[in-house]
Amino acid sequence: MIQYQGQVFRPPSEGNSLILQATLGCSWNKCTFCAMYRDKKFRVRKLEELYKEIDWYDEQFSPPTKVFLADGDALMAKASFLGELLDYLHNTWPEIQRVSCYASPQALAVRTVEEMRLLKEKGLTQYYLGVESGNDHCLAAMEKGVDSAEMIRVAQRANDAGVRLSVMILLGMGGFALSREHAQDSAKVINAIQPRFVSTLVATPVAGTPLWDSDQRGEFDHLDPIALAAELREFLMNLDLKASVFRSNHASNYLALAGTLPKDQAAMIATLDRVLANPDNAPFRPEWMRAL
Repeated sequence: MIQYQGQVFRPPSEGNSLILQATLGCSWNKCTFCAMYRDKKFRVRKLEELYKEIDWYDEQFSPPTKVFLADGDALMAKASFLGELLDYLHNTWPEIQRVSCYASPQALAVRTVEEMRLLKEKGLTQYYLGVESGNDHCLAAMEKGVDSAEMIRVAQRANDAGVRLSVMILLGMGGFALSREHAQDSAKVINAIQPRFVSTLVATPVAGTPLWDSDQRGEFDHLDPIALAAELREFLMNLDLKASVFRSNHASNYLALAGTLPKDQAAMIATLDRVLANPDNAPFRPEWMRAL
């Protein structure tokens, strides 16, 4: 059987995927806002363990159409390891449509374009990349380990390999003082990357993180829903994407928006304009719903 070790996290779009913990923890694990893997030491699991879990699942359930390789940074595992795992998955379930994983900037820097291209041919076709911000001050404060130029460079490696990127931006990460710069600089980075999917989440202090400690000292600005809507509008206004799916449907968002860029860009900006002009009637999610 599949015995998950510790808490397991996955992107919202992987809700119907089989989750395999190819690795445990996160190889970087220094981001000030993230508490997901602070209780784990990063390591790559044994292929034999994973083969047994795949075999058990195959005996108990119908073949999955999607597989997500957890934990936080599976791409940091050796390409040979990932290649063998992908071969086993597709030999067991030829009908699998997609295998995906989180990818840190550090992992994207380690894997060569040739390795990523080969893994893509074996089925690893999508990476989830936490860009978080395009503003270098914000990136340094978050301890992402890269600046905006390096973020663009490593993301382009995935593009060169033909892998789809799904990228995330953290609204509110620059506080009130850097809200506009955070939005504008983030748009510049996303424009340079041209990812297939773009989503926004809201920076939220979580117990056990440096951001939480900063918040407890009163040093972190909590942008209210109106300020977040204004920041999101600034971000959308500055996007110049050719063909990307946009979502702000994560539970942390006060306002849920969805569309395809650039087709729906004007409509989403118009929605935000109405929110900012008449905030009392804005369709903000209540706090209890954001906590779900």
